[in-house]
Amino acid sequence: QVQLVESGGGSVQAGGSLRLSCAASGYTYSSNCMGWFRQAPGKEREGVAAIYTGGGTTYYADSVKGRFTISQDGAKNTVYLQMNSLKPEDTAMYYCATGHPSLCYSGLWLNARAPFGYWGQGTQVTVSS
Repeated sequence: QVQLVESGGGSVQAGGSLRLSCAASGYTYSSNCMGWFRQAPGKEREGVAAIYTGGGTTYYADSVKGRFTISQDGAKNTVYLQMNSLKPEDTAMYYCATGHPSLCYSGLWLNARAPFGYWGQGTQVTVSS
């Protein structure tokens, strides 16, 4: 069955860095849209970054451009989110998800209710000031 397993979360001070990983299994990894999302308590889930695994095109929410980098290792079926210059407002549970490639190039991945078919269990990121 499809599995997405996130890791790499933790607690850091503002200005610090973390790298999240999302290991995928149980489906054909290539040619999908994989995204990172976050949800803070009391807030709606929001898209952070996405990558088209077929060609490596990346997409970012304005709030993280220049600070976060999404990348992949196709040999390991793993997508990463390098987070630098972290701010307290980045504190949230971070999830990865996989879905149809059109979610990436249409921009739908940013939608909180985008129809990604599979989700991971999440990893907590806490940034203190």
